[in-house]
Amino acid sequence: MAKKHKNRKIDAAKVENRYDAAGTGRRMAGWNTPSSGPNYAIGNPQKIRDRARDVVRNDWAGTSSVRVWANNIIGTGIIPRPTTKNATLKEKLTELWNAWVRVADADGVLDLYGLQQLVLRTWFTGGEAFIRLRPRRMADGLPVPLQIQVLEADMVPQLDVDNYPGLPSGNIIRSGIELNKIGQRTAYWMWKNHPGDKQPSTIIYNEVVRIPAEGVLHIYEPNRPGQLRGVSEMASVIAKLRNVADYDDAQLLRQNLANMFTLFITKQLPTGAADVMTGLPYAGSLDEPLAGLEPGIAQELLPGEDVKFSDPPDAGANYADFMRVQHLGVAAGSGAPYELISGDIKDVSDRTLRIVINEFRRCCEQKQWLIFIPKMCQPIRDAWAVAAELSGALTAAEAVEAGKVRWAPQGWAYIHPVQDVQAKAAEVEAGFRSRSSVITERGDDPDAVDLERADDLKRADALGLIPTAPVDPNADKAASDKKKQQAKPKKKP
Repeated sequence: MAKKHKNRKIDAAKVENRYDAAGTGRRMAGWNTPSSGPNYAIGNPQKIRDRARDVVRNDWAGTSSVRVWANNIIGTGIIPRPTTKNATLKEKLTELWNAWVRVADADGVLDLYGLQQLVLRTWFTGGEAFIRLRPRRMADGLPVPLQIQVLEADMVPQLDVDNYPGLPSGNIIRSGIELNKIGQRTAYWMWKNHPGDKQPSTIIYNEVVRIPAEGVLHIYEPNRPGQLRGVSEMASVIAKLRNVADYDDAQLLRQNLANMFTLFITKQLPTGAADVMTGLPYAGSLDEPLAGLEPGIAQELLPGEDVKFSDPPDAGANYADFMRVQHLGVAAGSGAPYELISGDIKDVSDRTLRIVINEFRRCCEQKQWLIFIPKMCQPIRDAWAVAAELSGALTAAEAVEAGKVRWAPQGWAYIHPVQDVQAKAAEVEAGFRSRSSVITERGDDPDAVDLERADDLKRADALGLIPTAPVDPNADKAASDKKKQQAKPKKKP
């Protein structure tokens, strides 16, 4: 007789609908995930910066990734184009700006666009960069009495205090940034000199100075709401870069040892042979060292001596694949395409490469228009316009127009020149976009391009040059098809 089972009533209250990631069972027991806030989570940022700089200095992948980002975000510079319709004022603003660009560096080393490159590299390696706006005297002879000074993140100490000499009442300092009662940035506390050059053991109040926030630009990308300081863009791949470099060095050393092919010659002397110098039975000399091992050397040994070597294995057939996979991970973590970092485009089709490059360009444009231009380029332009007005170089109305610009990053190179140009021309002809937008996308000024074209036409007309007809890329194919059609025998009626 079958045993009857009692129906068990399931208590719905005891059934929990939850994510597996929130479980605390055996699989997740060893996963330590602290609930750190956005600023406390950046533990020991100086160590992160030091290690990031080390991999950029000494590891080819680290060096290449920062260079790729700098080349694509900055290139030859992000240039402002005045939007005023007054051609005379536009020319005046452009000439005054170009004259100031050459002397904008407070250290007197780079021009403004070189400083853009420096700020980008400092931001990506150290996680952030600070720029001080340094007003100058009229006697300094600058086109506009203003210069900018680029500072590393080390210049702002991780200072967290509620009371400090010189701190206004009610304000606090968090991560070296002074905040007022409603959380606004009012000042930055900075070392007088780079701490890596002087290395003070403790923070001394008279070694740190208060710089008002309106004279400082802070360039970084916050990853969490409320994050005050930046973290190196390479933080997620620093450990991997180090481990991969150690592995590669070990493989290189092993190959060096394996290449020490050496020939050893041993001799057997006749029984009772005597030393030619002493006449005594030959016993050999114990204080005669072997010659240093070098590839291809032949070393003669004393009678009875023998040498044994370890037999290290070679790098193995999977060495190249292993290194490629590791650097694919490094590229993904740093955000730059593996093909651009390594130069390895083996088995990559042009269509695949186009997808990769277009995605990377979208990332570059995000950083250009969401971080770099609003945090560095436009504030510098605004400060420049104010300084130009105060110095008398511009009137109040002209200074207002000077701040209204369209920023033009260096244009992207064509991936497929013929197809890309044809596609843009078709967009203009169809009315999907303007001709000026195409020129601006290339990083050029539409007004300047039109003037150059007009000058070319005038010069050609004055010299009696015959305009060259535009080249039709399909002309050769059409001519070939026509010849084939003509060569076909005509059918008799």
